[in-house]
Formats: sequence, C-alpha cells, structure tokens
Amino acid sequence: MSIERIGSGPLMSQAVVHGDTIYLSGLVGNDLDADVRGQTAQIVARIDELLAQAGSDKTKVLKANIWLTDIGTWSEMNEVWSDWVVDGSAPARATVEAKLANPKIKVEIMVEAAR
Repeated sequence: MSIERIGSGPLMSQAVVHGDTIYLSGLVGNDLDADVRGQTAQIVARIDELLAQAGSDKTKVLKANIWLTDIGTWSEMNEVWSDWVVDGSAPARATVEAKLANPKIKVEIMVEAAR
C-alpha cells in the first residue's frame, strides 16, 4: 500500500495518506497575534485545504486532538469548532491544556480522516 506525503519538509509532513486514511500534523494558526478564536479559524481553514489536497473533506474527519495553552479558552475555541463541524459528522475528540512549542500559540489541532 502506497504512502503519499503532502507538504513534506525535513522534520515532518503536513499530511500523510496511507490507504484510505489521512493523518494531518498538528496545525497552528499563521497569525500568532490572533486570539484563540482567530487561531482556531485559521487552523480549520488549513484542515479544509489539506483534506481537499488529499481527496477528502471535513465530513470525513474521524478523530481530532486539540491542545489549548489555557483550558479557560475552551468555549472560545469551541465556538469556531462548532461552526466548522458539519451536523451529524462530529469526530471523536479530545481537548487538553498543554504547553505548546511557542508561547504565542494558543491552540493546536491534529486530525485523522477517511478519504
């Protein structure tokens, strides 16, 4: 079974497709001065782009891991997430508080999807 890599760099790929499963890397916003809502919106837009490149879409997301630097911002992140998720297509999901790689990063999201 072949492996396809999308946005591959020296340390990681943005997405890896193996069979009919798509694995996205942990994604962060591109405007780190944005608030949690803004960073989450940037991330879900990037998820849409990567899934489209891999031949899928958000209705096929199976699992999501979400890391917040402040769990107190859960409802702000969830406002954007809830608007993005298609009714009836919510993935399995975990959300935890964690220290992230850059202090300006407020949220990081990683998903797995079917093709």
